[in-house]
Amino acid sequence: MKTRMTEVFGIKHPIMLAGMAFVSLPKLVAAVSNAGGLGMFNSVANTPDQMKDIIKEIKSLTDKPFGINVTLLFPNAKENAEVAMEEKVPILNYALGKGDWLIKAAHEYGGKVIATVATERHARRAELDGADALAVTALEAAAHGGEPTSLVLIPLIASQVKTPIIAAGGFCDGRGLAAALALGADGISMGTRFMLTQESPVHEKVKEVGLTATAEDTMRSDKIDGLPGRFWRNKTAIELSQGQVSLTQAVSSGWRIKKMLNVPFYKLFSSGLKERGVQDLARQAVSIDFLKTLQEPSDVNDIILPLGQVTGRINDVPTCLEVIERTVSEAEKIIKAMREKVAS
Repeated sequence: MKTRMTEVFGIKHPIMLAGMAFVSLPKLVAAVSNAGGLGMFNSVANTPDQMKDIIKEIKSLTDKPFGINVTLLFPNAKENAEVAMEEKVPILNYALGKGDWLIKAAHEYGGKVIATVATERHARRAELDGADALAVTALEAAAHGGEPTSLVLIPLIASQVKTPIIAAGGFCDGRGLAAALALGADGISMGTRFMLTQESPVHEKVKEVGLTATAEDTMRSDKIDGLPGRFWRNKTAIELSQGQVSLTQAVSSGWRIKKMLNVPFYKLFSSGLKERGVQDLARQAVSIDFLKTLQEPSDVNDIILPLGQVTGRINDVPTCLEVIERTVSEAEKIIKAMREKVAS
């Protein structure tokens, strides 16, 4: 299936893997790219030195285009982006920050840049900065997304920009892809759907949660990691959404993350201190600490699981190739049927 998204990034199908912390790892990234989509590695939990080895690993697993996601509010984001550009990674995806410098640097070696946005203002700004595509993330999405739903946000932004749009939030199959194209997007990003695949690194217990959860089993809160986001409604998420993070809990989690990222303790919090309060940054540290358990949870009630509303429509764990091929096939059939339906 050809769209502006496939043309810009040199991929076969207009489907992207969402950059999910501790989920979008090299094996999953390569599986999506090898299947004709766009694999996206999430670098939030890595040091610049680790990034070099990770990029080499991804390149050893696929010769297709792939991307590196950097969340600019986090420590090491700028350094990780610089490593990715030194390695001439084909595509960079930035979020939660101003990426004009990144766009300019990537374009100098022929790289492409996707800006993740959730508002009209940020979409227009990213286009002015020169982004090659916009990942527009709406209310239904796992983790961080905008307040409007995809049904509203995608056409709203599509009417104001000329840059290709990748719709995120509520997509898991061909029906969603066809709908996204109708709304003005040029492709889709899927997180929860790809988390529930054979190549996904999350534990089988976590996959079982995704298979059995309904759309009503997710919740949105700005107190779980300090930013408005959607998560699985379990005991831990509810407790975090209702209370304050204690100083002891914040320092303990922050110390473990400091060691993981190999950064000074002050940098862990100062990276976003100008825009966010101490309590929000403490929540960020605690939530990342919880996210690390997705691969080996002792009890699923003790995890923090970003989970999209679309989880209620997913009932199997196929390969990434199966997901992409049937998504495209179904979308093409629906588009054809709609033409016939309107013609009659």
